[in-house]
Amino acid sequence: MGRRKIAAEIAKELRRSQQQLIKEQKAPDVSPYQARKRQPLREKKGSIKRAMFQKLRTSRYMKASGRNDAAVVEFTGKVLRIARVHHYGLRDQPNTHARDIQYDERQLLGFTDEDEKILTELLLKHINRNVWY
Repeated sequence: MGRRKIAAEIAKELRRSQQQLIKEQKAPDVSPYQARKRQPLREKKGSIKRAMFQKLRTSRYMKASGRNDAAVVEFTGKVLRIARVHHYGLRDQPNTHARDIQYDERQLLGFTDEDEKILTELLLKHINRNVWY
């Protein structure tokens, strides 16, 4: 198994772990995300029923790739801007007619202790397969 293959395997495992954290609405340090702000206009029609970042965590938008020198998990396309705004807690316009809003910081990507254990196990398996006696 070459470097690129092990990097791709690591990236896939990291993406799976990040998707699970986003599904559970937790930051990499396992603290819960800040709750959504109330939407007075939407409140009359019905509450927001979809979880935050439900589409962001799909493999269509969250890509995993392995290269010779890196394992990469990243957001792609138009959702990259949305992910960046929420990850760092920046100001942004939700639509062209709205004013700027300060978003709460909700870290979407990062390492957990569990990720480090998984990566260590993967690397040890890879090393054990390729050791010559």
